[in-house]
Amino acid sequence: MAGHSNYVPQSAAAKWLESRLPVIGLVRGSFVDFPTPKNLNYWWTFGGILFFVLIAQIVTGIVLVMHYTPNTAMAFASVEHIMRDVNFGWLLRYLHANGASMFFIAVFIHMFRGMYYGSYKAPREISWILGVVIFLIMMATAFMGYVLPWGQMSFWGATVITNLFSALPLVGEPIVNWLWGGFAVDNPTLNRFFSLHYLLPFMIFGVVLLHVWAFHTTGNNNPTGINPKTKQDTIPFHPYYTIKDLFAIVVFMILFAYFVFYIPNFLGHADNYIEANPLVTPAHIVPEWYFLPFYAILRAVPDKLGGVILMFGSIAVMFVLPWLDTSKVRSGTYRPLFKQFFWIFAAVCVGLGYLGAMPAEGGYVIAARILTAYYFAHFLIILPLLGFLEKPKELPASISEAVLSGGGKPAGAVAAPDTK
Repeated sequence: MAGHSNYVPQSAAAKWLESRLPVIGLVRGSFVDFPTPKNLNYWWTFGGILFFVLIAQIVTGIVLVMHYTPNTAMAFASVEHIMRDVNFGWLLRYLHANGASMFFIAVFIHMFRGMYYGSYKAPREISWILGVVIFLIMMATAFMGYVLPWGQMSFWGATVITNLFSALPLVGEPIVNWLWGGFAVDNPTLNRFFSLHYLLPFMIFGVVLLHVWAFHTTGNNNPTGINPKTKQDTIPFHPYYTIKDLFAIVVFMILFAYFVFYIPNFLGHADNYIEANPLVTPAHIVPEWYFLPFYAILRAVPDKLGGVILMFGSIAVMFVLPWLDTSKVRSGTYRPLFKQFFWIFAAVCVGLGYLGAMPAEGGYVIAARILTAYYFAHFLIILPLLGFLEKPKELPASISEAVLSGGGKPAGAVAAPDTK
């Protein structure tokens, strides 16, 4: 259900513009008059939060680039120059560095919300797939950005991760040589990563627009998983959800500001304040915290190629999630068994994150293998079987009845799910 704008130009200039480039009507139809389910909760505000943080990352990144030198002999010193000599350079750098972590915190919540409420189910498969594409580009952007300070963890992290591609048969070595721009991580590597790190956020912005377009075409999902049937089921996006999103952004920014001003290096690694040295290997090489679950999956497999396949497979499986979940009921609110397995899955992801930060030895490896097996079993075994074995609760007749009943089962609830 695409949004229809009620915008009527008043001035002659506005009428002239609207007849030739109806951008104002498009914006109003998408972000003002767009009919939105009346029961969206605060978990839906993370989309707005993500857009705000993306813009903040792009703006701070553009300013930081003005003072950064992408050369192995000067990169580390240029970061120190930003911190010490550029007016408010320390603030820009801490905003950008912690902004990456805030971005991933928000996107993980956004994705888990989508999984719980079935936002990947028909007809919103394209919107979900575009979201996974955004996640992949985010990971690439964050990895390349982590290399730019040219500290010890930057250098060795780049060395370890890029070397993974060498496990791929036939194409592995050429890919690694292309990434390095030579035969080791050096100045050409830094230049390539700098260039891509600057470009990819604009690609993210473009895919975000497609993502918004996709779910504005099909309409928002909502906590009941039922499509709006009447005008009483929806309200205009503005002012109701603009104010709600703005409030959530302010609350999120308080958390963001706490990290920036009080614990700016809490989510980083102390070794990255030591300039990169190819002759000194850190005792324990770890990626940024948001890569840790995938790093644990990589190390859980003794075979290098197998680990790489599973690591990329852990993300690739999300692309086919809409077809792996066989249940005809969207929302986890009405799926008692799914709800339990969902929270087990969430705990498994947190556990993998913890294990990714631990040494790859002893019980940590065994635990990582168990959790990795469960991670894939959730997608490939549990979700397909639940659709046949689970008996969902009865769905409310409409969004309005669910709201008026306080979220419980209203009188006249029907068992047949609305999946149109």
